Amino acid sequence: MKKITVKASKTYDIHIGEGLLDKAGFYIRQAAGGNVAAIITDDIVSPLYERRLAGSLTGSGYRAVSHVIPNGESSKNPENLVTILNFLADKKLSRKDVVVALGGGVVGDLAGFAAACYMRGVRFVQIPTTLLAAIDSSVGGKTAVNLPAGKNLMGAFYQPDAVICDVSLLSTLTEEVFADGCAEVIKYGVIADKELFELIKKPVRDNLIDVITRCVEIKRGIVIEDERENSVRKLLNFGHTVGHAIELLSEYRIPHGHAVAAGMAIEAAAAAKMKLCTAGCVDEIKKMLRLYNLPDSTNYSASELSDICLSDKKRAGDSLTMIFPVEIGKCVLREVPVNELQSILDLGA
Repeated sequence: MKKITVKASKTYDIHIGEGLLDKAGFYIRQAAGGNVAAIITDDIVSPLYERRLAGSLTGSGYRAVSHVIPNGESSKNPENLVTILNFLADKKLSRKDVVVALGGGVVGDLAGFAAACYMRGVRFVQIPTTLLAAIDSSVGGKTAVNLPAGKNLMGAFYQPDAVICDVSLLSTLTEEVFADGCAEVIKYGVIADKELFELIKKPVRDNLIDVITRCVEIKRGIVIEDERENSVRKLLNFGHTVGHAIELLSEYRIPHGHAVAAGMAIEAAAAAKMKLCTAGCVDEIKKMLRLYNLPDSTNYSASELSDICLSDKKRAGDSLTMIFPVEIGKCVLREVPVNELQSILDLGA
């Protein structure tokens, strides 16, 4: 097992290894304490892993209770947030008890925001069950729900008390869902680590623990430097400004990682046209995306994308922060005037 410690506004450990689910009660007891553990999960994960987690929690002295939401991005809404808050109140959780997210990014974001809101903050543990959640959304304290106007527009920074990443849970993922996570792995390689980018030219599954560990190390370093996304943490949004627009336009039929993949390709192509990187850099990114059966384009127009991007939470007044690659392993932040956004996205088409 590997352990990575994050020292942000809260110090916590990320445990990465095989067979950790059955030991989760022990780790949660150490990190969070309390008497009641409220498991928040979805209807795909629940029949696979909820009973094992509940057994581990009970064995460590908790009263375990569970709430199940429908799988999918459409569940990440204010209505489900209120339902979970009412569930926590009905089960009489105190401020010393713990909310446990068992699932992918949707479950983690929703459960984390509920934990941040309930009684102004209760203890919170992430147990990611997707590659995307393991390397990205479970780490760093971003929690949110979506609004009709855009993704993640209601949320809070709320660090977990622990993250328990049992890589064996990823064995039940479909190839599409696993590829979603691979898009985020590719992102980490492009923004911060050329060696990681080279490593994943071999299948991610062949080096799963090492790949997850390296991605988490990168994110840990960024979060410690810029917890609330005022500067360098914005690099983690490479591909996400356009990707979030694609998700919303598709009414979330295009999953997050696939949308971000297309967003990375579009933003990289625009960077090349702006002379920030070479055409060869763009080709490398697109080749890697295709290797993992991820899209490198979208059918949505620059006009459609820019209209949605202007509602993005990263907009500040008359400008929007975008991330462009300079080379594999290095990206830069650029403030883009909103009246130039459509023409820049046209460059990436």
